[in-house]
Amino acid sequence: MGDFWVFGYGSLIWNPGFEVVESHPARLFGLHRSLCIYSWVHRGTRQFPGLVLGLDKGGSCSGMAFRVHSKNREPVIEYLRERELVTNVYKESWRQIKFDSGTNAQALTFVVDRSSPQYSGVLDMEKQIAIVSSAIGNSGPNDEYLVKTVEHLKSISIRDHNLESIADIIGHDQ
Repeated sequence: MGDFWVFGYGSLIWNPGFEVVESHPARLFGLHRSLCIYSWVHRGTRQFPGLVLGLDKGGSCSGMAFRVHSKNREPVIEYLRERELVTNVYKESWRQIKFDSGTNAQALTFVVDRSSPQYSGVLDMEKQIAIVSSAIGNSGPNDEYLVKTVEHLKSISIRDHNLESIADIIGHDQ
């Protein structure tokens, strides 16, 4: 098998954790970036869940596509499974992405499992702020995750107004 693509829309953008041959902005259709997952490990605990991003149905999502060399296929996929499927809140999925150049490719991504008890659904902004500003997990504070994600999205000219609003509010509270 040849090289393959991984689609990142959240922390993978700033912390892929694997060797990347090249990266390009890309868009995924039919799913959107959403703070819709209660984090029980990385950014919260079962007793005090954090809130992290997932790809939820509807709309589209701008992100980054990372090309992985074929020699790293198995170790990178295994790494991503260990990272993303720690509590099985995501479903591994190969989806078509579109590059800014207009070309398409298949990319590995992880989509929220709406039947998971970690799926939060749509929460109002006040609830999102309360969770993000107070939760801490094995990978650190939830607010750090959100702020880094927003910073990196902006650095690649992706605007997510909901995330930016939350980051602005929690940034003033720190």
